Amino acid sequence: MPKIVNHGQYRKELISKCFDLFAQKGYGAITMRQIAHGLGVSTGTLYYYFPSKQALFEQLVEEISEQDVIVALSELGGIETLPEKMAALGNYLVKNEDYLIKWTYVWVDFCQNQDSKTLFNNSKVFQRANKRYQQATCEFLGIESQVLASFVLSFVNGVILEKLCGDQTIDFLEQCQLLGEMLIAYFEKNCISIKLR
Repeated sequence: MPKIVNHGQYRKELISKCFDLFAQKGYGAITMRQIAHGLGVSTGTLYYYFPSKQALFEQLVEEISEQDVIVALSELGGIETLPEKMAALGNYLVKNEDYLIKWTYVWVDFCQNQDSKTLFNNSKVFQRANKRYQQATCEFLGIESQVLASFVLSFVNGVILEKLCGDQTIDFLEQCQLLGEMLIAYFEKNCISIKLR
């Protein structure tokens, strides 16, 4: 009797194993043949599920952004005050530092190998992932402003990028405390109601 394959599940398994391959070699350097070899599948099998390296990467972004949001919100949920939220965010960054630095490296390497003017305008995957992270940030902070969520995400991404660049003096807990102080001042100045203390 032939083996029955759940193609959707198998595709997800392949995607989940690709992260480390992209992190080790970089998006620009790795080929579909090398990815197939690293996954232990034929190149034909890999192309059956993903028509190109970019399509594979886009699916990886989709999966990672979904999982990141689920994990982060489950770990950071239920916290009341903004200082407590910032402390929890700092601890989350410390706990996941290796993963976050690898993901930032993979993302930067991918962007270096693309035409940035057309990439983000043409890819619904990246737009969805960005929206997903913004919505999660709004939920975490208890705000509605997408602009403020983008600011917070930019701040966090910048701190991670500084770590990636080798600045070992960056302290996630200290940076998140400072972010909290900036947000409190912003909320108070703009009379935005949120549990600050």
